[in-house]
Amino acid sequence: MAAPLISICGLSKAFAGVPALDKVQFELQRGEVHALMGENGAGKSTLMKVLAGIHAPDEGEILVAGRAVDIPSPRAAQSLGIGIVHQELNLMNHLTAAQNIFIGREPRHALGLLLDERSLDAQAAAIFERMRLKLDPRTTVGDLTVAKQQMVEIAKALSFQSRVLIMDEPTAALNDEEVADLFRIIGQLKAEGVGIVYISHKMDELRQIADRVTVLRDGRYIATMPMASTSVDTIVGMMVGRPLEEVARQIPDSSGNEVMLEVRGLTRGAAIQDVGFTLRRGEILGFAGLMGAGRTEVARAIFGADPIDAGEIRVRGQRVTIRSPEQAVAHGIGYLSEDRKHFGLATGMDVQSNIAMSAMRSFVKPGFFLDRAALRKTAQDYVRQLGIKTPSVAQPVRLLSGGNQQKIVIAKWLLCDCDILFFDEPTRGIDVGAKAEIHKLLHELAGQGKAIVVISSELPEVLRLAHRILVMCEGRVTGELTRAQASQQAIMALATRRQAAPRHVVH
Repeated sequence: MAAPLISICGLSKAFAGVPALDKVQFELQRGEVHALMGENGAGKSTLMKVLAGIHAPDEGEILVAGRAVDIPSPRAAQSLGIGIVHQELNLMNHLTAAQNIFIGREPRHALGLLLDERSLDAQAAAIFERMRLKLDPRTTVGDLTVAKQQMVEIAKALSFQSRVLIMDEPTAALNDEEVADLFRIIGQLKAEGVGIVYISHKMDELRQIADRVTVLRDGRYIATMPMASTSVDTIVGMMVGRPLEEVARQIPDSSGNEVMLEVRGLTRGAAIQDVGFTLRRGEILGFAGLMGAGRTEVARAIFGADPIDAGEIRVRGQRVTIRSPEQAVAHGIGYLSEDRKHFGLATGMDVQSNIAMSAMRSFVKPGFFLDRAALRKTAQDYVRQLGIKTPSVAQPVRLLSGGNQQKIVIAKWLLCDCDILFFDEPTRGIDVGAKAEIHKLLHELAGQGKAIVVISSELPEVLRLAHRILVMCEGRVTGELTRAQASQQAIMALATRRQAAPRHVVH
């Protein structure tokens, strides 16, 4: 039997004396998709960065096709046939697809003075043909969709004759059609004998494409199992090392509660067309739909981040005008963006500053001095209340996991005393254990009387959380479903209804 493509034995790595990997093992066979799973901070990315030559291990052995190797740099990894497609794409938008693929290795004419653009484009076209990808090599990368840019990254890795391809959360920003296209290419690469390490938190995806799964926890190897015969509960239990608290399916009835938010005829160009809905105290209203359906646009319009052409917004029965986020906050509305690192947090600042950011004026003492003791105590109270895992409130936010960063954004809006909260993709990029904690927290907030809108592309998440589900397609509301009516099939039928239809509204 041929030796595995990759064998990792007893690999350890520490940063500033803190272990990130502790005697980890991993194996990848030819033509295999091997899922690597674990909570944020489990060591997945560190292990892959060692394999890709970005970090040097402190101890342990790496074998490529049965031969022990050192991988001191990314170039060394590439020479061994190891390619990596990072979650955050590393392309130059002003260059063409072909130029990005062969940057630094461009074919040249005689004497090596001028680039051979024709040969460059031909070589890129050959790789695209191998991938059965319809893409002009001369297209500027900045003009491509995120999905197509990702295909260029894969083509770049394949241009090094990669036998091993590492993919880190490759579907995070893709819609269903784009995911299907990516899976087609992965299947093709498998058939050619390429081994693929696939890092993802999405169990449904892994069920479709993974052959085996390896679980890491706290930098240690836990187990490797065949994906087809291993239950989700088993994998999750190994990832978190504790039983997960399932959110109860019995959600208190909120249909008779006070209407906190009412939206009528909300319109903004083609992005939002005549959208209307109500939201009650203690209710979680789910917004479902395919990417580009207009869900985020509705939230941003209500929050005053984008102007509207027409429509009416009522808060607790009173008509309000909201032309800025400041006005929205004044009316008790908070919005947690899907991109928390860019729009929800100042990642270079500490925990207490991020929590207090939206209410900093309340911590200013006479004479314009900051009451640091009050600020620190308030931050500590929210850290305790929301279960934020941090060494102290002085810890820089960028050093915390995605789940804890999300809790900090929630704390920020709770401090502003917002009773109406929009959560846009609240668990994107968050591991399974942290996701369960966020779900539990949302139900607790609803139980405290907060009115919550959850926008999510994960249908199981919407079904698990929401009292009612509003479905959108191409900027229009195509239906509202009660919890009893809702199913993945029912939601998808409405999410693909291109023409607006009369909807059954349940209040």
